[in-house]
Amino acid sequence: MKLAEAQERFIQSWGALASSWGINRTMAQVHALLMIAPEPMSAEEVMERLNISRGNANMNLRALIDWGLIRKELKQGDRKEYFVAEKDIWTIAMRIIQERKKRELNPVSRIIEEVSEVEIDKNNPEAVAFQETIENIQKFVTNADTLLTRISNADENWFTQVLLKMLTK
Repeated sequence: MKLAEAQERFIQSWGALASSWGINRTMAQVHALLMIAPEPMSAEEVMERLNISRGNANMNLRALIDWGLIRKELKQGDRKEYFVAEKDIWTIAMRIIQERKKRELNPVSRIIEEVSEVEIDKNNPEAVAFQETIENIQKFVTNADTLLTRISNADENWFTQVLLKMLTK
């Protein structure tokens, strides 16, 4: 397999995998391209390489900056903005975990906390079932939050050791 073919396959596969994680395919393809790029790339270079529009490139570059997965760089004497991806996969994974926790788990946690304060008539089976369901979801969200916080605060060696222990049992 030639380098160009391998790069294209990686970019396309990273995009497809990210879609199954709930991340925009094009955003993941931009991220993959920047991860494998040896030098910072301009928005125009990203557009050309991925054959996407300026608006699509700019929107996804901004989203990747918001997620903390890429950063802007300026080259002296050049007015263009260039973009560089974080290359350390552990750092990338931790940033994605933190961002998904912030965007998905925290809002669910707030809603569950809010609806758990409903007054329950113990003689109403519907109210009792509602309360039990909310309590189960609350336990799950609390456990997930604790786990994700521990993982994102851990270092790579700790995580690898825990994972190996789990797999060898």
